[in-house]
This record gives sequence, C-alpha cells and structure tokens, in this order.
Amino acid sequence: MLENDSAPSPEVLAKQLKVLADPKRLRILNLLMTGVQCNCDLGEALGMSKNLISHHLRILRDAGLVQAERDALDARWMYYSVNKDVIQELVTVFDSFFDLNRIQPRHPQCGPQRMKGRPTTKLVLKSL
Repeated sequence: MLENDSAPSPEVLAKQLKVLADPKRLRILNLLMTGVQCNCDLGEALGMSKNLISHHLRILRDAGLVQAERDALDARWMYYSVNKDVIQELVTVFDSFFDLNRIQPRHPQCGPQRMKGRPTTKLVLKSL
C-alpha cells in the first residue's frame, strides 16, 4: 500500500487524515470539491465566522489538501481550491489500502486454532 515511491509516507498520510478528522474541515473540503470558493462564500454556506474559516483553511493548506490564489486585481482577496494532485494521491492510496482482494483467509500461526485441520495426537495416561 504505502511501499511504492509515489505514495505518501505513512507520516504524511497520518497528518492528512488527522486534518480531515475534523468535521468542519471536512465540510470545507466538501464545498471546495464543488469549485473555487472565497472565505466569504465558505462562511456563508457553513454558518461559520471568517476567522474560524481562515483557521481551518490554513490547516488544510499546511497539509497540502487545499491551495490558495490571490485575486489579480485586489490582492486582499484569496480564492481557495482543492489540490487535485494530492486528492488524487489520497484516492489512489485508499483504493489500494482498502482493496478487498487484499483480505486473505486467516491462518493463525499461534494459539489453539493453529492446529486446526492438522492431525492431533492424544496423550493417554495409563494408570499404574
């Protein structure tokens, strides 16, 4: 799953998952999946303050999940979008990790079930 060179390291993936574990950030990312948004649009759609939206956007940006672009005419305005490359990477990693074909029959190597299906020898104690 995480062994090939193009996949994120387990540490990077864990950081991204931790970022996405917050419901507010998931809601923000969900809205950004529909297209580019500004802080005002996000705040209005989610009923959150601009400061709180900015806080969550910074965390999403630091994790590489979201990118920002300043308005060409007025640099005070920022527009946010998903980082398609990183999202595609996550989709690929999760498709691989959660591939049901990876699940193999259980063959315990320890415990009472390890002997299951093998002939057993009984120890018989004879009384003297």
